[in-house]
Amino acid sequence: MDNDAHRSVSLRASRRPDRSNYAFEIKGVDGSDKLSTDQPIKIIWKRGFVRLLLVGGILWMLLILAVLLFHIWTCQTSIVFLSVICNKDSQVFQMLHTMGLVTPPHRCSIPLASDPEKVVIPEKKSPSKFVQSLSYFEEEDANTNGSQSSPLFGGHQSWEQREDSFKLKSSMKVHCGFIKNGGAEMSHKDMEYVKKCKFVVASGIFDGYDTPHQPSNVSPRSKKLFCFLMVVDEISLSFIKTNVSVRDEEWVGIWRLILLKNPPYDEPRRNGKVPKILTHRLFPQALYSIWIDGKMELIVDPLLLLERYLWRGKYAFAIAQHKHHKNIYEEADSNKRRKRYARPLIDRHMKIYRYEGLEPWTPLKQTRSDVPEGAIIIREHTPLTNLFSCLWFNEVNLFTPRDQLSFGFVVYRLKGNFKFFMFPNCEYNSIFILHPHTREHSSKIEWVKSLNEFKGNNSGLKESRGGLGLWSPYPADLNSVTLPPVARTSKAG
Repeated sequence: MDNDAHRSVSLRASRRPDRSNYAFEIKGVDGSDKLSTDQPIKIIWKRGFVRLLLVGGILWMLLILAVLLFHIWTCQTSIVFLSVICNKDSQVFQMLHTMGLVTPPHRCSIPLASDPEKVVIPEKKSPSKFVQSLSYFEEEDANTNGSQSSPLFGGHQSWEQREDSFKLKSSMKVHCGFIKNGGAEMSHKDMEYVKKCKFVVASGIFDGYDTPHQPSNVSPRSKKLFCFLMVVDEISLSFIKTNVSVRDEEWVGIWRLILLKNPPYDEPRRNGKVPKILTHRLFPQALYSIWIDGKMELIVDPLLLLERYLWRGKYAFAIAQHKHHKNIYEEADSNKRRKRYARPLIDRHMKIYRYEGLEPWTPLKQTRSDVPEGAIIIREHTPLTNLFSCLWFNEVNLFTPRDQLSFGFVVYRLKGNFKFFMFPNCEYNSIFILHPHTREHSSKIEWVKSLNEFKGNNSGLKESRGGLGLWSPYPADLNSVTLPPVARTSKAG
């Protein structure tokens, strides 16, 4: 028993390391006998530093996550105090919205100035960049008119002229509607009246689809400063006189009725684009204009709108972001599903844009979206904004009357030189009250599913004065063009 115990102690002793050898092994490199006592401390310090970095990184990520969650909460809450904290113009909000983590509210408060009487109107016009002089074709070119018996309102713009119009120069001459004897004429009395209008709120009603809605919350200063002009065709004028009280044959409340004789297009929706997009041509003396669709009731003082969307950020053009779509190809797909125009013609329209290099919208683009809500447009009439309006209208004249499909394309073709303010959709919905149309619009062309339906006895479905670019030979082969795939993620349509 004693021998076994002695043997066990001996084995444990033999397993112990030789401290003298260990001490020798960790001697300094210089051969000194000094022990390296600081080696374990260095190892512990390095391990502690790594752990500190890891803990700090985790805490920093948790802090960022907490801030993002708080941002999401403030943007989604119904508590007024907290919702004010949410900056819907920030890149963070746009990133979260793109990721689907936040849904913008239908309406939100607009950061307006407190008193329209105290708004300072700029004394000078905004400096004109890129374009200093802009003029327009006003008569048909005999070389392009061909056998056309009567002039067209939009003219016969060739593909070469269209391409050249996107190249910015100091002095430019472009097509911009109002070709002589092409339609949309104003009476001499109305032309004299609008000459005095420097600040304009404009709206329009065509084919009797709406009745004028009186703006509210308009300050005494704005009533003196602005002309409220309601552009109508003869059908709408007759409808308004029958259903609404009209004063002196030309006034409905604050609205001064402006009659456009001889509608330039077969399609009422296309006729409505004339005052909407070419406001600067109808009212050439105007310095500023606010367009609002005829189905809307303006509930914000117009001077406050100019201060908020133009002067505060030093912009010359402002328009709202579309509620559902940022990608033009998604908007086109929605238009087809909702039967807003002939499906094969929308496809041809989009193939032309795809061939000319328009990519689907991504967050990497410089613009917030390629698709606007076009029912409200706020403009200063500078040469560049006037040019943009002309180019935008030319696309609507050449292709489909769906102006939302053309806006982002014109921005793309101007290569980032046209700066504008695309404000949040929730602010857009706080500018007006929406009223229903007096009746629903429908035309046979909206139900066309194939180009074969335009042949034979149905050839009359073709518009005779608009959308001619969809039928004239395009200088390239579009058969090989494939439209980008579309993810139907929105409820629209």
